[in-house]
Formats: sequence, structure tokens, C-alpha cells
Amino acid sequence: MASIQRYLSPKQTKDGRAEIFLRISLTRDRKLRIKSGVFVKATRFKDGEIIKPRANQKEIALLHNTENALAEIERNILDYLLNTDPATVPRETIEEIIDRYHHPERYREETDSPKSFFDIWSEFLKLRDLSKNREDIFKSLARALHRYEAHRRETKEPGFTIGLDTLTAEDIMDFERFYRDEWRIYDLYPDLYLQYPAELRTNHKTHRPKRRGDNIVVNMIRKIRTFYNWCNTQGLTTNRPFDRYTGNKTERYGTPYYLTMEERDRLADFDFRTRPGLEAQRDIFIFQCLIGCRVSDLMRLKKTDIVDGAVEYIAEKTKKERSTVIRVPLNKRAKYIIEKYAGTDGVKLLPFISAQRYNDAIKEMCRLAGIDRKVTIINPTTGEEEKHPIYELASSHMARRTFVGNLYKKVKDPNLVGALSGHKEGSKAFARYRDIDEDMKQELVDLLD
Repeated sequence: MASIQRYLSPKQTKDGRAEIFLRISLTRDRKLRIKSGVFVKATRFKDGEIIKPRANQKEIALLHNTENALAEIERNILDYLLNTDPATVPRETIEEIIDRYHHPERYREETDSPKSFFDIWSEFLKLRDLSKNREDIFKSLARALHRYEAHRRETKEPGFTIGLDTLTAEDIMDFERFYRDEWRIYDLYPDLYLQYPAELRTNHKTHRPKRRGDNIVVNMIRKIRTFYNWCNTQGLTTNRPFDRYTGNKTERYGTPYYLTMEERDRLADFDFRTRPGLEAQRDIFIFQCLIGCRVSDLMRLKKTDIVDGAVEYIAEKTKKERSTVIRVPLNKRAKYIIEKYAGTDGVKLLPFISAQRYNDAIKEMCRLAGIDRKVTIINPTTGEEEKHPIYELASSHMARRTFVGNLYKKVKDPNLVGALSGHKEGSKAFARYRDIDEDMKQELVDLLD
């Protein structure tokens, strides 16, 4: 199985950019070194990966485009090699594949064959203008479909191809079984994961797919349905495989857990002076509990986002669907936290660290503060009921649930709370936050007196 590694040319342009070269291992004894035609600042490339800055959004967008270009070139090369004897591939053919990517106009007369399922999938992603996170999910799903196609060829039908007009409900059910069992299939067919890794940008190291529960599977199948709905709307196919699909279509979630106001305040007042790093992350978490934003928006908040005693932002996750400005007035505690870190350098509102380290800090701070109430959850992988101390499950998203859950207890108006959290009216996601607690149950029973 061919593999590709990246390395940087030692030659740099005047502005510090260098061309990325590809080292293509065709066989054990045959390797090609090919120019990719893609350039990047030398300071933004390390160990085969493109390194993005934290704050420069313009540069991040440019590097994202560079990363996409490289991934597309590599995919085109590997797609070609899949059905070709690597030992016989001439250098000129690989160079032509790269040239076709950079200069498609030179080859238009030669490309009269109908577009493949995956060609149309790529067009779908370009035209839908999805957020980076959602785009990455669709790309990950495309790689899983590639693996399924290759696996089915090897195990059942040598000539099988996923086709836009030929995919059936039975094929989707078969893919669902494959996708669910990949964590076991990996050991039997590891070569599939060299060509189409289960994770984005892993420097071409293979990774075992994680065991997937019902919710993840349902979500991915729904994305294939979204793709087909788009294709039907665009007149690209009359095939409607989901009309006969009988698989599970509904995600299953347990009762949302979040901090009570007493627990939140206990954490806010806990003495972390001996651990100033943890104290800072505690303050950020409490601030998030008081404004209810997602962690992706929290990371982007700047000092200039505080306007007339309120924080104003547009939710990154939904800004391409609706660019509503979310405005959340700040209470005394939130204002105190902002003032506490007003002297920090840079434009960031608060001294945020990486998302993963932030989640680790949240678990640690809750544990130290004795916030260990047992909560019942549904294990997302096994679907079984489990009980855990709440600090073990704590994460940045619990701050958002804490904001929504406690507000809903007070006002019991989903539209009013949604105006502060950014949930649209009638949101299914918002419905999961509306936990009916014991106090609310008591109020309902008292109506019968």
C-alpha cells in the first residue's frame, strides 16, 4: 500500500515561504520525491503538519486553504494508485495528477467522463460553505465511505463502487454495520487505514477507529441523507435511497446534567490561591456559566466584545446559517472577573488555554471543590445507564448547560432563554436542556391543591 510523507524544501522565497515536497513510497524499494506546487511559510510547517496561529484569523484561513489543497492532491494520488500497480507508475503520471489539480483548464477536453460519487461530494462541500468543524466531519465521513467501498470490494464484490444513482437503502444499512464495527475491522484490514485514515491529519500514521455508539452512527447517516437531499434538489440524481431506509433515525440522550447555582457559587468562591493557573481557568469557567456561550466562542472573545455592560458575539457554529448578534448582559460576578484580568496582554478577553487543557482543568477544579454529586448518564458507546460523580463528566459544555438549565428554572420560557444562549426557536438541542427538576415537579403538583 502506497503512502505519502511531506517535507519542506530547504529553499525559501524572500517572504520566507518554501515549497512542500511529497515523498511517495510506492513499494519497499521504490520511492518518488515530487514537488507539490503548494507553498507555506517555513515557520508554519513542522513534522509534516501545518501549524496555525491562535489569533490571526486571516492567516488561519490561508493556512486552512493550503491544508485542503495538500489533502486533495494526496487523495488524488492515492485514488489513482489504488487500482494501479505501484511498481509500474512513472514519475510523469504523478506529476500530471498534481498539475491537473493546479491547472484543471489544461485538461478540460480530456475529462468527459461522468463525475463520481466522491467528486460530487467534494462539490457539495465547496458549495455549502460549511463551518470548518462541519466540513471536517463531512470529510471524515467521506474517508469512511472510501474505506467501506474498498472493504466491500475485497470481501464481497470485487467490482463494487458507490454510485450516486445506484446507492440503495440496503447499501446504507451495510455501510452502517461497517461503520459501527470498524474498531474490530481495523485489525483484519489495516491497509485501509493507511490510505484513508480514521482521523484528520495524523501524519500518515494509522489510528484504530474508536468504538462508535448509536448517536454517532445516526448522526453520520443523517449527513449522507443531507447530501442526497441536496443532490435531489440540484437535479443531480433522482435516486432517493432513504425513502426505503429502515435504520435508526433518532439519537438518544439522557437527562442533561449541570451545576446547581449553589454548586456554581461554591466553585466560584473556592480558594485556589495556591494554584493560580487553576484559579484563572476556574474564573473563565464561571464566566462561561454566566454568559452561556460555546467554548469555540469563548476562545474567540476579545476585550472589544464588551459593549455597554454586555458581551456581544456571533456564534461561530451557526453564523453561516444565521448571523444574529447574541447579547448577554453581565452581572456583578461576570464584571468582576473581566476587571480581574483587564491588565493581561493582548486582545483576548480572558487568559484562555487550549480547549483540552481547559476541560482537564474543569474536572480538577470541581474535584478539589468537592463537587461530587452523582449523576446518571447514558453511555454514548454502549447505550447503558451509568452513574458518575459530576466532576468526572465536567467539561466546558457543562458551563453552557449550567447557564441554560438554571435560567430555565427561573423563567420557564425557552424563547427568552434561547435569546441569551443563541438557540433558535423550537431547537431540538435546546429541548434537551429543559430538565424538569424536583422544584418544578412540586410546583406542578401544587397546582392540584
